[in-house]
Amino acid sequence: MQRFAALCATIPVALALRPAIARANPVATTKRHLGALMDLMGGGDSGLISPDKALPGREQAMPNIEGSRHFVLGTDQVKVPEGHKVAVFANGCFWGSEKGIWRFPYGIYSTAVGYCGGFSPNPTYQEACSGMTGHTEGVRVVYDPKEISFSDILRWFWEAHDPCSGMGQGNDRGTQYRSGFYYFDDDQKRLIESSKEFYEKKLGRPITTEIAAASDYEQYGGVWFFAEQYHQQYLAKPGARPYCSAQPQGVDLDGFSEWCPADLQETYAPKLPDAFWAKEKPRKGCSVVNSPNEPVVL
Repeated sequence: MQRFAALCATIPVALALRPAIARANPVATTKRHLGALMDLMGGGDSGLISPDKALPGREQAMPNIEGSRHFVLGTDQVKVPEGHKVAVFANGCFWGSEKGIWRFPYGIYSTAVGYCGGFSPNPTYQEACSGMTGHTEGVRVVYDPKEISFSDILRWFWEAHDPCSGMGQGNDRGTQYRSGFYYFDDDQKRLIESSKEFYEKKLGRPITTEIAAASDYEQYGGVWFFAEQYHQQYLAKPGARPYCSAQPQGVDLDGFSEWCPADLQETYAPKLPDAFWAKEKPRKGCSVVNSPNEPVVL
């Protein structure tokens, strides 16, 4: 009972960290932290819900997303222009994860936050945070491969969180915060898996990141669903609080030629210079939330 009382006492503190969201949707915020509380009571390692027990979801897509513009970049949040590609990943609270990518100096057409890797079509924030849909908070990146490499996005993904933390990230606990990367083609699969093996050795701990094909989720309506509009580019909006629980480990994923398969090295060579990583790479304490909102200028 003492542990339960102590955990309950953390809810007001957690709510205070996200006042803008609490005002916009107090039910969602309360459910989020109650869900985190339940996972903490179980040690933070509660298992992923099975598809047959997941909430039913709905046919209707998230309103006010189609045709909306990126708050910082001004681009269409849904469109994938010709010649562009998509990456979908999850590495903790999606606010900071999204900001780190939209700040790339070039090559990023748009970013968005949402729910990925679950079993209930078109979930709401409340539903995803209950752990009853199987989704994890994620980021969708639309990028131009002529200007930015998938390996650059992949490096940011690994370095911006602790991929060994199981069902949670920092203070955020539950299956909705698990690490994951969902590939759309065989090249992405090979790059994710080979970089994971390399980075795992550098960290010296088993990586728990979920790696799966986006096509695996077609039977559930798709791998990706957009989150509510008030979550999109949250950290750049007036009144936002710099909340982030990501746990960068301070270990670089360098040595591209060492981990990338030989036949992919020419196509996926990094395009971001060393100067970018020296100044802007993720650092312990989730430094990205206090960075400027605008893309980096090299």
